[in-house]
Amino acid sequence: MARVVHFDIDADDPERAIAFYSEVFGWEFEKWDGPMDYWLVTTGDPDTPGIDGGLAVRSGPAPDDDTPASAYTCTIDVDDVDSVVQSVAEHGGRVVDDVQTIPGVGRLASCVDTEGNRFGVMESDETTA
Repeated sequence: MARVVHFDIDADDPERAIAFYSEVFGWEFEKWDGPMDYWLVTTGDPDTPGIDGGLAVRSGPAPDDDTPASAYTCTIDVDDVDSVVQSVAEHGGRVVDDVQTIPGVGRLASCVDTEGNRFGVMESDETTA
């Protein structure tokens, strides 16, 4: 079975995006020493399930609310979805779909980062009804 092993975030302003993801989720960024502007993203302890990724300068126009996404939407596991959506708004992002309960799964909200990229935040809780 094939697994997702890496993600990429496109950014008009990499420093702004780095600040957003560092502040909201505590992710760490390291400038790659390659032939292009690219930052490696560490999202957590390597012994914990999950993936790391990268951040690059956007090569085309940013998405908008009227254009459907033409990419995978990543969902980030969080301990407290309410505090995270508040932090998203405080750091320049937007909540586009309010927190909703998914029975037997948890609580989910859809957000947009400072660069116009959509992502989800999920507070897992199999006991939700």
